[in-house]
Amino acid sequence: MNLPPQLACPTHLELLVTDRTGGRVEDAPELVCPGGCHFPVVDGIPRFVTSDHYASAFGTQWNIFRQTQLDSYTKQPIFETRLTRALGSSLETLRGRSVLEPGCGAGSFTELLLAAGANVFACDLSSAVTANYANHGNAHNYFVCQADIENLPVAPASFDYVVCLGVVQHTPNPEQTILALARSVKPGGMLVIDHYGPNYPYPLSRRILRPLLLSLPSVLSTRLTTTLARAFLQIHKLTWNHRRGVWRLRWFLKRHSPLVDLYDDLPQLQPALLGEWSVLITHDTLTDRYKHLRNVKQIGECLAECGMTEIEAYYGGNGVEARAKRPEASRKQNA
Repeated sequence: MNLPPQLACPTHLELLVTDRTGGRVEDAPELVCPGGCHFPVVDGIPRFVTSDHYASAFGTQWNIFRQTQLDSYTKQPIFETRLTRALGSSLETLRGRSVLEPGCGAGSFTELLLAAGANVFACDLSSAVTANYANHGNAHNYFVCQADIENLPVAPASFDYVVCLGVVQHTPNPEQTILALARSVKPGGMLVIDHYGPNYPYPLSRRILRPLLLSLPSVLSTRLTTTLARAFLQIHKLTWNHRRGVWRLRWFLKRHSPLVDLYDDLPQLQPALLGEWSVLITHDTLTDRYKHLRNVKQIGECLAECGMTEIEAYYGGNGVEARAKRPEASRKQNA
């Protein structure tokens, strides 16, 4: 992993350097800027934020389930299908392009972007970057850092594509997040996002458990959530068949159980892996500090207010998917 030439101090926008001429960023103890800022490099990853914040549970989650949702691990094109649909084109269009992937998690999309030949700048607010680096750190067209979407260590308008899937709804202010993402797109480039829709499933059991779990430290919350999910999983597995009458119990569990049961959604997964996915997604939905819902109109209007054009927003995937372009006329504004 080499230090990207565009990497800049989030405060001063001055180019960052290592303390070793020609050295790899992984080997440097820190990055420095002419303005006097110092950013540590921990486990080979530049850290522009600490891990103690609203997304800490996600960091804990992805370092436990590091490979669970990689297409290369499941041998199923689950995330490839999702990414291709969100892009609205073949992944081949990314070859040689610069791609920012904020909220990269453990790298389910990162591996697809890299395989497509994109030059990937991945980042995450949480310690999930450690899992991402463990999964993809050997790629030559890859850089990862721990950073805030709204205060990235790069100059504005630096990327041909900004791909941010499964993230925006978990930030404090989705509209502000989308604006920050739009600012990172080059003139003529594309922003690709998704967001939970108004019909996001949120039964009473999850509405009761979530605030209780959020009141706990993330490590304890994760331990309790996964233990609870694995216990309920044993009950749900009793309905993972087509025996007569089972559908009634499945209907009841899907309406009232805190477990996110994916049996009907991902039948292509083997039972053991399907169980891990269900536990992972249950943790995700019970420990996210923010869970915003938006409809197609709201997402489209937000993108328009950010100055984006050729906006396509529709219901699909996890709720609402959208893509838009930054007009070429923006070059004059940045001059």
